[in-house]
Amino acid sequence: MPRGDGRLSHDLDPQRPGPQDACGVFGVWAPGEEVANLTYFGLYALQHRGQEAAGIAVSDGSGVVVYKDLGLVAQVFDEPTLASLRGHVAIGHARYSTTGASTWENAQPTIRATTSGTTIALAHNGNLVNTAELQREVAERGMAADGATNDTSLVTMLLASRPDLSVEAAALEVLPRLRGAFSFVFMDESTLYAARDPHGVRPLVLGRLERGWVVASETAALDIVGASVVREVEPGELIAIDEDGLRSARFAPPEPKGCLFEYVYIARPDATIAGRNVHAARVQIGRQLAKEHPVEADLVIPVPESGTPAAIGFAAESGITYGAGLVKNPYVGRTFIQPSQTLRQLGIRLKLNPLRENVRGKRLVVVDDSIVRGNTQRAIVRMLREAGALEVHVRISSPPVTWPCFYGIDFATRAELLANGLDNEGVRRSIGADTLGYVSLSGLIAATEQPKSRLCRACFDGEYPIELPAANLIGKHVLEGVGRRVTAGASDQHTPPLVANPGGDDGFDPARLTSRSDLEPSVTTHRP
Repeated sequence: MPRGDGRLSHDLDPQRPGPQDACGVFGVWAPGEEVANLTYFGLYALQHRGQEAAGIAVSDGSGVVVYKDLGLVAQVFDEPTLASLRGHVAIGHARYSTTGASTWENAQPTIRATTSGTTIALAHNGNLVNTAELQREVAERGMAADGATNDTSLVTMLLASRPDLSVEAAALEVLPRLRGAFSFVFMDESTLYAARDPHGVRPLVLGRLERGWVVASETAALDIVGASVVREVEPGELIAIDEDGLRSARFAPPEPKGCLFEYVYIARPDATIAGRNVHAARVQIGRQLAKEHPVEADLVIPVPESGTPAAIGFAAESGITYGAGLVKNPYVGRTFIQPSQTLRQLGIRLKLNPLRENVRGKRLVVVDDSIVRGNTQRAIVRMLREAGALEVHVRISSPPVTWPCFYGIDFATRAELLANGLDNEGVRRSIGADTLGYVSLSGLIAATEQPKSRLCRACFDGEYPIELPAANLIGKHVLEGVGRRVTAGASDQHTPPLVANPGGDDGFDPARLTSRSDLEPSVTTHRP
């Protein structure tokens, strides 16, 4: 079980979370710089995208080392650990699991050695939809799993299964075989690579340092390490960076379908996606909400923090005063002990509490980013009424979420999505609001300043831009079921990369690493 992690989302009920973020990836090629430290700060800026696990891979040209563990970036890494990770190229990952359980083995970066002596480490933001197919190919190639049950590990093994090719050539052969959403950063001993799926579902940007290059999930991570934004990694593009400079290759024609939900919730408000500042987009969504669903009220309050920009826009457009009505405690982690409903309610109060003096006797407009199961909004409406609010009008800065995401966001199943089984009036009654209004899909799209044809809107309209496999061959735990059955028939039992034995203390002990004879001794995975 992961330790309590102070996660940054505003989920009130830990047993029934809202939409979970995609992962964050970061890569840097910078000789003479402390690349592990740069990666640490980059991951820190991307912590909102995943809070389950963190890891960094680094190379000094002679070998690749990975250090990873469950927990937040600041929990996994300290100064002595970072000081031990020396080199000129590094990649990092902050994980929220979309394929594979939240275990140490599934933490990233993944690592694999080829029989020719090259080592590959890879970090992934997104989710593949042909995972079962890739698992069969891995088994047919006689490669045994390394204990991981995620799609990232499969891609790493497929890259490593072509020892007669360079990593770059292997990537150009493997990447076109992948279906789904992926923004990859990966590396060998000397080179940093970045690749983005042909639809560009998940973001990936390229930045320039004075003495090197950076790739990251969001522009905010470039800002924190002092890198200037160069451009986005294009859909269907593979970038390689080494001592000869930067080179680019196309492995598929671009068919842009950027994730619309990035603008609603996932990305940091200070990020820029496809040339559009996210904060500005969210403020505009709030303005559109006020136009589409006006209401007479005394105060507009956000559900912190993701509802804040839209609430600002709603207040500005409507002329209703903007103010604080809910206070969030950012330091409370997951609550694992939930033996009774009474204690569960206490857990909710620990995370969010009303400002009674501000809301008592007021007609409130409460602005939030989305409704998934409805638990968050139901609890908020109840708390505000208990605090003396006269009316509670809920406004949502996204359309009803009626379809699950298979491209890197872990929504609830369709059966659990509140808006899938109820119309707007049914949802309003379920959460206990006086009125309920969602922004229209057309209004949301207009706020992004992107054409509808360049956006993935599947969670709102059910139009999936990437074909999905049969239902029993897709899902978060597909490799914990199908994968085991496939690999059970593999005849060649190659051993996995160097791994640490399960064990107890929090400090890294080199003696606890188990050496594997079929791999180069430079391939290491540290387990704190």
